Amino acid sequence: MAEFNSFEAFELDVLKEVGNIGAGNAATALSKLLNKPVDMAVPKVSLLPFEEIAELVGGAEQIVLAVFLRVEGEAPGNMFFIIEELSAKRMLNQLLSIRHGEEESGYSEMELSALCEIGNILAGSYLSSLADFTQLPMVPSVPAIAHDMAGAILSYGLMQYGEMGDSALLIETTFLEDHQSLEGHFFLIPDPGSFGKIFKSLGVGQE
Repeated sequence: MAEFNSFEAFELDVLKEVGNIGAGNAATALSKLLNKPVDMAVPKVSLLPFEEIAELVGGAEQIVLAVFLRVEGEAPGNMFFIIEELSAKRMLNQLLSIRHGEEESGYSEMELSALCEIGNILAGSYLSSLADFTQLPMVPSVPAIAHDMAGAILSYGLMQYGEMGDSALLIETTFLEDHQSLEGHFFLIPDPGSFGKIFKSLGVGQE
């Protein structure tokens, strides 16, 4: 099985290209949905150990919003779009034109639905890009959204689907709106063995 630090430069370049194409597709899809131009920065793409995900978003006890999807198909896995609260509130206000005070602690059903749809579009765009590159069928489940501690959200994914792979593909997603950046963290966590299938389909050996 591929360990997170065993990926070579070519493999990382392929994953970065997947991120770039996915971001372009996501910006186009969001522009159509919102009927306004949506700009996204070139995403930063990297690999990290699964156990570092919570630390990256502020620690296991950090309250976040997370959109979760299960990937079914030839290279199954889990996908999370995790947004820190300040970015989520600014996303609602600036990107979606939904007024939400930064001091407010809760979210309405409409607000959660809007954020879930953004996560769904991003996930679908990145997954479609990866499927095009690999020619492997990969289908996302219906998304779910949670407002909870980062550690609890990741633990829920583990409980639902058993052991996750030890490597996560991180695509740092940044929307550009009114000279401000709105950031989110998109993670693809293939099941054990799925990274090997992905790179085998590209003619790159990973055991």
